[in-house]
Amino acid sequence: MRIARNVAAVGAVTALVVGGTAAFAGTASAAPNVTPQGVCGKAYKTVNSVPVGSLGTVYLTYNSSNGRNCVATIRANPGSAKYMSAYIYVPATDEWAGDDGKFTSYAGPSYVYGKGYCVSWGGSIDNVYVSVENSNCAAFKEQRTTEIR
Repeated sequence: MRIARNVAAVGAVTALVVGGTAAFAGTASAAPNVTPQGVCGKAYKTVNSVPVGSLGTVYLTYNSSNGRNCVATIRANPGSAKYMSAYIYVPATDEWAGDDGKFTSYAGPSYVYGKGYCVSWGGSIDNVYVSVENSNCAAFKEQRTTEIR
């Protein structure tokens, strides 16, 4: 009888701790009016975006002062936690970053150095996946040629 009472007490405390953690975790990531700059940082300007069906949008941002790109997937309607992802990859340098899991409003931020390179990026919400390959390539410097006579 005493063991059953101790197990019940431990179960009740565990339920309170898990329930309390879930309540606090939900509020932290379920911010209304989430923006790419709110996720990536004020210095990051949106340079591209792609809709994830009607569920939300994946944003590609760029910070010209440090040459870094950031990607964030933001839900159109925050709510109960759903599987989401955000990723960015620089094929020329093989650098990548990503974030995935169950989130209530956004996945990310995911940062890579992308100045002067094409980037591949995308994300998902539930079972809807989007990707953009080799985009937002920086203007390549004009090659100088020497004419030989």
